[in-house]
Amino acid sequence: MSFISPVYHVISVPIEKIEPNTYNPNSVAPPELKLLYDSIKEDGYTMPIVCYYDSERDSYIIVDGFHRYRIMLDYPDIYEREGGKLPVSVIDKPIDCRMASTIRHNRARGSHDVDLMSNIIKELHELGRSDAWISKHLGMDRDEILRLKQITGLASLFRDVEFGQAWRAVEEKLDDYDTSELSDEID
Repeated sequence: MSFISPVYHVISVPIEKIEPNTYNPNSVAPPELKLLYDSIKEDGYTMPIVCYYDSERDSYIIVDGFHRYRIMLDYPDIYEREGGKLPVSVIDKPIDCRMASTIRHNRARGSHDVDLMSNIIKELHELGRSDAWISKHLGMDRDEILRLKQITGLASLFRDVEFGQAWRAVEEKLDDYDTSELSDEID
């Protein structure tokens, strides 16, 4: 069987069954959010919300499209026109892969919140994902991952990192120095 992209199976889902995820680091400034509203008002929803279906709770968890979701919640005219339903494309992946999908979608469009991004790196690390996995699936280089780990300040994130020998402690003998100036400073 060949791969079929989820977008070919878009479904109409009542907004009450859709929930935001807890890890999205993307933020949109008010002018851009207003522009998104204007776009949806003029053109309708042209892109589906990407969700994961949680069968235990019978709800759809947003992977990508939080702001399109917010527009329907915040603007009664959009809610009414759309009948309270959003177009949803469903992906079926474990949480770490959904987090990676969210980041890839966000990074492809623009910026993201650094603190929230650091938390995602921390969560992925706690889920057992290596820096190599994070780099491959989130499109980050090693330096960016390192900087995001540093922001969290958690030593556990560096547990598996091998550090180079940038310097070595060397025993120095006081005899090697001219101590006449040093004794003047001490007095």
